Amino acid sequence: MDSGVQTSLNPFEIAQRQLDEAAKRLDLDPGLHELLRWPLREFHVRIPVRMDDGSVKVFPGYRVQYNWARGPCKGGIRFHPEETVDTVRALAAWMTWKTAVVDLPLGGGKGGVVCNPKELSTRELERVSRGYIRAIGPYLGPDVDVPAPDVYTNPQVMAWMLDEYETMVGRRAPGVITGKPLPLGGSAGRGDATARGGMYCAREAGKVLGIDLRGAPAAIQGYGNAGQFAHALGEELLGLKVVAVSDSQGGIYNPNGLPSKDVIAHKDRTGTVKGFPGAKTITNAELLELDVVALFPAALENQITGANASRIKARIVAELANGPTTPEADVVLHKNGVHVIPDFLCNAGGVTVSYFEQVQNAYNFYWTVDEVNARLDAKMTTAFHAVHKSATEHKVHNRLGAYLVAVQRVAEAVRLRGWA
Repeated sequence: MDSGVQTSLNPFEIAQRQLDEAAKRLDLDPGLHELLRWPLREFHVRIPVRMDDGSVKVFPGYRVQYNWARGPCKGGIRFHPEETVDTVRALAAWMTWKTAVVDLPLGGGKGGVVCNPKELSTRELERVSRGYIRAIGPYLGPDVDVPAPDVYTNPQVMAWMLDEYETMVGRRAPGVITGKPLPLGGSAGRGDATARGGMYCAREAGKVLGIDLRGAPAAIQGYGNAGQFAHALGEELLGLKVVAVSDSQGGIYNPNGLPSKDVIAHKDRTGTVKGFPGAKTITNAELLELDVVALFPAALENQITGANASRIKARIVAELANGPTTPEADVVLHKNGVHVIPDFLCNAGGVTVSYFEQVQNAYNFYWTVDEVNARLDAKMTTAFHAVHKSATEHKVHNRLGAYLVAVQRVAEAVRLRGWA
């Protein structure tokens, strides 16, 4: 039993433990299981960058290509001062299961540079971006590995990376990077895709649970890109009444609801949601334990643990962040009847529209935002019900149900290739 003290919050060890449980239930061959526990390939690089003051600073970088049995690797690039190779490995593993659970013809990868973008000038940020591609570029390509934006990277960073790659190969290759600006081959609908996909999943969860989400209270932990879009789309698509939101500096609560337009404007103006007029100040920890129908963790990993899972009152926990719930917490939440929409299903809208971007790049014809959203809705709805069916039939929690779907699909591709 979990004592409330986590034995390990190493994200890659958590990812491996989640896989191990699925492999046991699927009775995977030991050799196949071992193959799926580790990245097929990873790169550790050093990126020398000329700083604005004339000095040279060397930044560590990583790219993990976890598995490509189902298609080219796919996954974001993070710029973060506390980036570690184990975090990148875990995220690459989760990308492998994420592309499989929504049935995309892709594998999983992830990348990162250990840097603090907030301390870099625009010119220094560009040099880091181009330097990363010079180091990793020979191992990328539309049919090999396709990066995308992630923490502290954005469409402008992707534009610099695309330009550097195309300079290296001497031809246009828009499909090598997704999350690009629209004039360079980006897809309509990419900006809010992660949150929108999560809302489609929450809508389906409401249906299977018999919960009317119109006017239902909701809370959002994390108020970056995904959190802000979740607030606006939760109101627009589901009619949710968002009563609490938070960012790294703290949270706000108003039982009568927080209008997304006003809160986003306040955050843009002040840099934080704190101090929003008419709202009570609460902590991130308090937000997680509010008596709401829907909770959207959209911040960092390991927020719901064995220590606080028993105090989670939400009926639906829709994970827009990566890894916000630990394995110990999953067991407690399932026992308490909390319907968790696991991260690699709930936040798969981003990679799904990134895949749509690759498709549009490949045949140089682009869809309207309504076409993108309709295709996203179809993909997310089908994936949600595949996971719900798996979890129900195997009598397990939803994360394990999602793993059973995803691991089975990857394992089948590995077997067909004769790798194991």
